[in-house]
Amino acid sequence: MAIKAYVPVAGTFLITSLTTNALCAATPQGKETLRHSPSQKTAISTQSAKTVLQTENPASPVNEQVVVTGTHSTGVKARQSISPIDIITATQLQRSGAMNVADALARLNPSITISAQGRDTEALTSQIRLRGLSPNQTLVLIDGTRRHSTANMIIYPGPQQGSTPVDLNMIPASAIDHIEILRDGAAAMYGADAIAGVVNIILKKKNHGTQIATQTGANAYDGSGWNIQQNINSGFKIGSSGFFNISGQYYHTDHAAAANTDVRTGTHNDPFLSSPEETRGSLLANFGYDINDTLGFFGNITYAHRHAEAYQYLRVPSTLPAIYPYGFVPSETIDEDDYAATLGLKGQLPYGVKWRLRTTYGADQNRMSMKNTANLGYYAQFGTTPTDFLIGNYRNSQWTNDLDFSKKLHVLNRPVELYWGGEHRLDMYHLSPGEPLSYSYGGSNGQPGLMPQNAGNWSRDVWAGYIDIDTHPVKKLDVDIAGRFEHYTDFGDTESGKIAARYDFTSRFGIRATISNGFRAPTLAEEHFSTLGISPSGASALLPANSASAKLLGGSPLKPERSTNVSGGFYVEPIKGLHVTADVYQINLRDRIVGSGNYNGPLALQAISMMGADVPTAIGGGGLNTNNVTGNYFSNAASTRTQGVDITADYRFDFHQNGLLDLNLGVDLNRTRLHHLRIDNNGNPLLSAQGISYLTTASPRSKIILTAHWEIEKWDVTLRQTRWGQTTTMQTYQDQAPASVRYSNKVFEQFVNTPRWTTDIEVGYRLLKRLRVAIGSNNIFNVRPRRLTSETTIYGVAYYDKASSQVPMFGGYYYLKGSYDF
Repeated sequence: MAIKAYVPVAGTFLITSLTTNALCAATPQGKETLRHSPSQKTAISTQSAKTVLQTENPASPVNEQVVVTGTHSTGVKARQSISPIDIITATQLQRSGAMNVADALARLNPSITISAQGRDTEALTSQIRLRGLSPNQTLVLIDGTRRHSTANMIIYPGPQQGSTPVDLNMIPASAIDHIEILRDGAAAMYGADAIAGVVNIILKKKNHGTQIATQTGANAYDGSGWNIQQNINSGFKIGSSGFFNISGQYYHTDHAAAANTDVRTGTHNDPFLSSPEETRGSLLANFGYDINDTLGFFGNITYAHRHAEAYQYLRVPSTLPAIYPYGFVPSETIDEDDYAATLGLKGQLPYGVKWRLRTTYGADQNRMSMKNTANLGYYAQFGTTPTDFLIGNYRNSQWTNDLDFSKKLHVLNRPVELYWGGEHRLDMYHLSPGEPLSYSYGGSNGQPGLMPQNAGNWSRDVWAGYIDIDTHPVKKLDVDIAGRFEHYTDFGDTESGKIAARYDFTSRFGIRATISNGFRAPTLAEEHFSTLGISPSGASALLPANSASAKLLGGSPLKPERSTNVSGGFYVEPIKGLHVTADVYQINLRDRIVGSGNYNGPLALQAISMMGADVPTAIGGGGLNTNNVTGNYFSNAASTRTQGVDITADYRFDFHQNGLLDLNLGVDLNRTRLHHLRIDNNGNPLLSAQGISYLTTASPRSKIILTAHWEIEKWDVTLRQTRWGQTTTMQTYQDQAPASVRYSNKVFEQFVNTPRWTTDIEVGYRLLKRLRVAIGSNNIFNVRPRRLTSETTIYGVAYYDKASSQVPMFGGYYYLKGSYDF
């Protein structure tokens, strides 16, 4: 019996027709498509049942899979795409050994990096960087739909400062069919935020079966970081033409620590150098149904909750002996709810015009608190203090509506695909203050609460229209021309465009090139967020860009970033089965939004006072060091040029009775240079040498991933070698440095984090047809980054470069896992 399924994914609506037997083994995907192209235009995978079975087989080459991102043509494989695209399958995610999606992508894709460790609230949210650029410059889609970002801003100076990224870890990994990474600026296709590229998460759409999986492990060399992850995915039929797929994930991890000794107290294993403790649960439901042959509906709903705690520096026993005779370690905590819903209709009009109407609402809200701390100023005056504080509530939400059309034409006997549509987006950002004692009298030690003057509600409307023409003017040439107009109620009008072309000389050799421009308006958080952090001997304030405090330090209101992207490359199959792609790229970014160079001393104290905040004289067991009080703000400080080369290669050996061996190579060579540095209104450079290093050299100059996957009978083995290239940053002289340079914002120590190789291995065995168990290790030889010098190591405990996006700092991770398919 034939069953027809009308499945909307990534902007294309697909009618499939598979036999009942095929549906027992494949997702409801087939060959016949109704083409649609939204503002986030992508196309559903159009494999036959046979192809689906092949792509679900972990031994199948992923570059044979049909891609849906960055193209309008049906049936385009990854290596045939007009722009460079990488595919990360669900099987690869599972066999990465990583417990989180962001970590898995960093292990599997050379273009993606993550920071060594977040600082304070930054540690509570995952973020990825594509091609060394900011997380804010990578657009994340879920089945082609723009995903809302976190409300938790990365506030401390570093490469990610100012980011409110999409937290990929809030999506249950069990819901992901595969991830497509478009390594190309695509603002004309998808709108703002696509300067570095696009990460499109394609959800599972199976209408049958259940899979459960679990993994547990630890950073065994330190005996810390024990964690567990449990996943489930189930699919169900809705009538004869629909599906309902639901996924869930539970995750918990203890603090993972790196051994250290605090020079102030001699305390061993100060907990500051550790990852957060986190408990997270997430659900995702995905569904679609055909009402008839020309009308259907679709949607998905996600929800996740997280509780996490991150340690700060030890406060020595003399700080508050009456309450903490052995000292205390403040902890920042987050209770986070993240949710989104997409609902849509799609259909076909007369004359072959396809349409889709969709609405998406998503939000992330955080309750931020401090525990195991004190208000020292209040205690000094009244002899008592709370030890736990609510420091504020953050909420970031987004409502997007779009209507899209498409039509196939023939002009001068050549095929032309025409796409057009419009979009409205409402961005909303809300901050509410903490409890009064979290910010008054100097506030909670570690992270004072948001003051009423920090709080507020902000919003803006974004209206957009686009048109895209994909044509084949001659037989082997594919040309795609796109244009997009957007109006921001706070930043005015902008236009972006793209021209991309690919020419296939033969089935084994083709060339491609793209030129495009982009536009990224400052986020509402970049415009309005402000906060104050208290360390044991100083303070650091982030000031609103358009405030009087920022103006005192030379600041001015933010304006949008603008980019020009150029790329070109080739695909070649020199011998049958050996596939190689190489692409060079250049990204020019003007008016780049970054944290300004730190201003310290009395002027910074004055700016903080103008914000209404108090910095207590005694804050961590000693007197305040005025030179260690800093203030900064976001500014359009720099223009940069990022250049690089991406190379991929894969080959399969068929050893017959000795199994299959897949070999893969991924290389990213990347360099960012400062093209122009602006001067603030006081005549000072907006970036120090340290700030410049964050932009230009904190990401690896190269990243190479070599992977071998062997399958034989019931066994499978994955071996991965990664070379993390050099990073270089300018380090602040800290408490152990001579007084003449201590805490200076002009004199720094250059630190070179030399290249490192790490080795990952996983060995799996299928005990039963549906039951697989595996044991593995990421970084089996416990390789760690190079340590900082004592003069730049804070209190002797923070001895790794947190700004670096090189090898992770917690060493070898060992795990055991299993999965069962019903």
